[in-house]
Amino acid sequence: MNADMLAVADAVAREKSVDRELVLESMEQALKTAARRTYGTKAIEVNIDRLTGDIALFHVRTVVGEVEDEENELTLEEAKAIDPDADIGSTFKEPLKPIELDRVAAQTAKQVINQKIREAERAQVVAEYEPRVGEIVVGIVKRVERGNVYVDLGRGEGVMYREDLLPRESFRQGDRVRTYLREVRNQPKGALVYLSRADAGMVLKLFEQEVPEIQDGIVAIQAISRDPGSRSKIAVISTDVGVDPVGACVGMRGARVQAVVNELHGEKIDIIEWTEDPATFVVNALAPAEIERVLVDEDSKTIEVAVAEDQLAIAIGRRGQNVRLASELTGWNVEIMTLGDEAEKRAAEVQAAKDEFMSGLDIDEDFSLLLIAEGFMSLSDLAYCDIAELIAIEGMEEELAEELQKRARDSLLNMALEEESDEPLVALMDVEGMTSDIAEALTLQGILTANALADAASDDIQPIEGLEESRLNEFIIAAREACGWFKG
Repeated sequence: MNADMLAVADAVAREKSVDRELVLESMEQALKTAARRTYGTKAIEVNIDRLTGDIALFHVRTVVGEVEDEENELTLEEAKAIDPDADIGSTFKEPLKPIELDRVAAQTAKQVINQKIREAERAQVVAEYEPRVGEIVVGIVKRVERGNVYVDLGRGEGVMYREDLLPRESFRQGDRVRTYLREVRNQPKGALVYLSRADAGMVLKLFEQEVPEIQDGIVAIQAISRDPGSRSKIAVISTDVGVDPVGACVGMRGARVQAVVNELHGEKIDIIEWTEDPATFVVNALAPAEIERVLVDEDSKTIEVAVAEDQLAIAIGRRGQNVRLASELTGWNVEIMTLGDEAEKRAAEVQAAKDEFMSGLDIDEDFSLLLIAEGFMSLSDLAYCDIAELIAIEGMEEELAEELQKRARDSLLNMALEEESDEPLVALMDVEGMTSDIAEALTLQGILTANALADAASDDIQPIEGLEESRLNEFIIAAREACGWFKG
């Protein structure tokens, strides 16, 4: 019986690939649980001899200052009578008779052992695969259920749900598959290893395997966007001016990129050189479309792209794929339009700016067009720009520039007055410490007067470059003072 106990432990350890000691500890716990049917509430300890397999049961009693559980505790005086060296916290073990495992007790012991082994297997899978999240792993398809593919990874099992497969991709039992280890999750029912072939990380890791320059850190993939099974775009950069990052990823006669394409069953891959200039980056990302003009709006992080009529479909792509992937790759909102549409939009913007200047500044059409040609498109642009920008316009004198700014600010105040109540309005520039740059940034957010600033909280105002929150709060307090909030 004793030898059989050790033999069973050895067999289970080999079968489940867990430590023999853990199996023996599970057996001890199982016997301890089963012993409760015989010994009730006694504190039981079970020891299995690691050499002989002998099983020993003990009733454990603990020395305490005040006894609350008479069955499992004893006073210090009682303990001293047994062992003069006893102290608070000491334990005494009294041997108990071995228990006989009936059917119910044996079933209980079996459940405890299985549970402990499952916990050990789960911890082992997590320890094995959690550090490998983000890597490509190779496994054998174990089974396919309802479109989900279960993969034998050797030391564990992974799952690819249908959304993690490429479109029209199918596997059969026994197929060898390379896949991206997306996530490891430890759950009560077992550790789940989530695999994917549709994740953008799959493309990235395949290029890392195929391109030695990426492994050596000479070429880096800065960004990636993917429509699984159809097209991917990757942006690459080189840390060595002598290495062409795009050429390194393409390889001789396209061998490297073709290896990735073959693994992804023909998925098209666009390799783009990354650049800090957003306009150039977007133009590269929209390839193979030919771009005519680009307008960058940094405030809204939008780039408007104008193309010839015959290039519109190419730039947008099938079902908007090309422009969508370009937006994801660059991080900018890309708007595509034809040259005709762009011309109409610009004409409408110029007309709106001209009307605003003519009515708000009381100037003629030619003077309005001159301001527009110099890049001023709104009264806010004029009201809070640096006076030097106006003086730099050919023929513009300082006195005239100051008058234009005054008229622009007055017009903004009048517009705000029409929207506000009868409360007297105070100009932003009348707030102590206010600068033209900050006033312009506030105006662009719809805060046209000191009254509006006084009513605002710092959380209501979007971050302004170079303006810390503490300084913004000082401006709000100053605006309230200028508006007479604190007058008795």
